[in-house]
Amino acid sequence: MAKQALLHFKNVKKSFSGNVVLSGVDFEIFPGQIVALAGENGAGKSTLMNILFGMNVIQETGGYEGEIIFEGKPVKIQSPEDAMALGIGMVHQEFMLLPGFTVARNIKLNRENVTPNLVSRVAGKRFELLDNPRIVEEAAGALHKLGMEINPEVTVDKLPVGHMQFVEIAREIDKSNLKLLVLDEPTAVLTESEAERFLKCIRQVADEGIAVIFISHRLDEVMTLADSVVILRDGQMVFDEKTKNTSKNQIAELMVGRKLEADSMINVNRSFENSDIILEIEHLSVSMPGERTKDVSLKVRRGEILGIGGLAGHGKTSISNGIFGMYPARGRVRYNGQELAFTRVGEALNKGMAFVSEDRKGVGLLLDESIALNMVYTDMKVNRRFLKKYGFFSLFDGKSAEKTVEEMIGELDIRCTGSKQLVGRLSGGNQQKVCMARALITKPDLLFVSEPTRGIDIGAKQILLNYLVKINKELGITIVMTSSELNELRTICDRIAIIGSGVVQGILKPDAPNVDFALLMSGEKGGDPS
Repeated sequence: MAKQALLHFKNVKKSFSGNVVLSGVDFEIFPGQIVALAGENGAGKSTLMNILFGMNVIQETGGYEGEIIFEGKPVKIQSPEDAMALGIGMVHQEFMLLPGFTVARNIKLNRENVTPNLVSRVAGKRFELLDNPRIVEEAAGALHKLGMEINPEVTVDKLPVGHMQFVEIAREIDKSNLKLLVLDEPTAVLTESEAERFLKCIRQVADEGIAVIFISHRLDEVMTLADSVVILRDGQMVFDEKTKNTSKNQIAELMVGRKLEADSMINVNRSFENSDIILEIEHLSVSMPGERTKDVSLKVRRGEILGIGGLAGHGKTSISNGIFGMYPARGRVRYNGQELAFTRVGEALNKGMAFVSEDRKGVGLLLDESIALNMVYTDMKVNRRFLKKYGFFSLFDGKSAEKTVEEMIGELDIRCTGSKQLVGRLSGGNQQKVCMARALITKPDLLFVSEPTRGIDIGAKQILLNYLVKINKELGITIVMTSSELNELRTICDRIAIIGSGVVQGILKPDAPNVDFALLMSGEKGGDPS
């Protein structure tokens, strides 16, 4: 390993409106080293990376204290352009791709190959033409480094979400001056096989001398990939050690500051055979790019927690999106015995259902609005609560919403400065909790939650899962939970439907043998417990 650190965070401190979010963070990263940055949502990881990448939110809130030393020299990174000029690349947790552009154009964005022509020789470089063959060739080369055979000429919106993540990575490793790569929850949307391939690729990247900051809540991946682990808790660095000198349990306990209990199957002995059918889905097909459903039929019993699992790209997330009118869909859906006009946007909400989308930033949140408005927005629109009338007009009444919002902030342990804080300033896990609160404030009879713990740390994940069980048991809310994490489904669900190739491969109880789940995942149809 090189003697001189590539990057040194030296006593970095940061506050927002008097609230200290980073306090004296100090550690080094060397060329070719993979450092896992761990911590609960709200621990300060995102703020530290925002400082490193020169994000506007840091400059707009008074900057930071301490130093960033890069290649032995103090640097002031005022913008993402400054960071990229130094050789710092970042793959954000939420996709930063242009859906209507091809894979190749996304990979080469702002670094496109151009070719001169007669006009450009006279009028200047801005009249040069794109060299599409070279753009495609170099993009294909970057994908090949990752072991991905993705057509570089297809538009990004036609790809499964897992492939989109590889496009994000390919864009960074295609940069000729890359020295440090930051990866924020890069495997959250990948299948197990894709994640395994991805980790091998990142090790190859590091072997070429590129340093990597790997932010992940999947501790098995941290133990497999990282050379060392840095843990933040409540803005302070509480651990900096080589991975070989620690364990997964120690990391988890240091992250949350307490011992964690092993997962257990909560609802394994519950039966709803005699319960009525609250939702019946017949021959549902949904045209959701990358997650198309072909022919799904399911019955949801009142009071149960039904899990929907399966590999990425096979259609599991499109079921809830189709029922809520987010994508073109066909088939029949009956709710409480009555036909549901589910292709009409808003109809499911009006009938007493709620939906927590897997796309919390694109669909779930108003990022430039307060926590309070985000929480009550759906209830305000559907049930006309939290409004103050001014003649023919009605406006949001923050005062009437205050008690409800504060209760939800406490109930879900949302780490924030108060109900007026902008949602866009929250960590990903706390944003997910706001989405959950917004759905629950409408007091639904049936709640759909899609990938509720994606990109969320262990402590926050447990809070959300426990809360789902609580509202199911205490409030009688029927829940349909879609997740790529089979262990989570087995922890809280009464039954689990596995989707493969756009159809239901089978339905199992959570305590079914691992091999039964594996067979359904591989495409072999299986059991259907009542």
